[in-house]
Amino acid sequence: MSTPGRGLHGRVLDTLGPAITAGEYPAGSVLRTDELAQRFEVSRSVMREAVRVLESMHLVESRRRVGVTVLAECEWNVYDPQVIRWRLAGSERPRQLRSLTVLRSAVEPVAAGLAARLATSEQCAELTECALGMVANSRGHRLEEYLFHDVAFHRVILTASGNEMFARLGGVVAEVLTGRTHHDVMFEDPDPAAVTLHVQVAEAVRARDAERAERLTREITEGALQELDILAP
Repeated sequence: MSTPGRGLHGRVLDTLGPAITAGEYPAGSVLRTDELAQRFEVSRSVMREAVRVLESMHLVESRRRVGVTVLAECEWNVYDPQVIRWRLAGSERPRQLRSLTVLRSAVEPVAAGLAARLATSEQCAELTECALGMVANSRGHRLEEYLFHDVAFHRVILTASGNEMFARLGGVVAEVLTGRTHHDVMFEDPDPAAVTLHVQVAEAVRARDAERAERLTREITEGALQELDILAP
């Protein structure tokens, strides 16, 4: 259970973070902790905790006698799941979705090929279970249930690659898939061809067919880019 302090600084972050990522506070803007504490009606200690979280994301820099300075976008930790969530909530959503999907296109096919070589039998079984869960929830406007299995599927692929750098991108992929669903950048029911491709990737990984797993996963990410052209031009 969250403590009251954590709840308060979370409320501050839920307002201030999206405002920074949306450009309401341009790079170089100086924010005063005491003024922010007054605005949000919280104590200075709560405000300082919120600022520390923003600093950890490289959105701001705090200096004595200067204040809290908003950093340029090139400094942000754009892989932080919370930063991704905030950016997807803003007007730059189409650009953000495209950037993240291009990243997926570069990483996930390679990860799938590695998974076909390195996945454990347990990971193969988990991947198949996720794919079947996607099939079971691909009709009837059950997007939340579908999303659960879709996120799990891609996390398994990245983890089963055996590459710890790829595995750390699981949170990034989870946020882009979640963002697409929650911001209505999805068809009412998932594309049947895409669902089938996930099943085929699971089969290829289980069969240790690295070339096929990589090729099919590339088809998935290319299809996701094509959907963005239609739904988030």
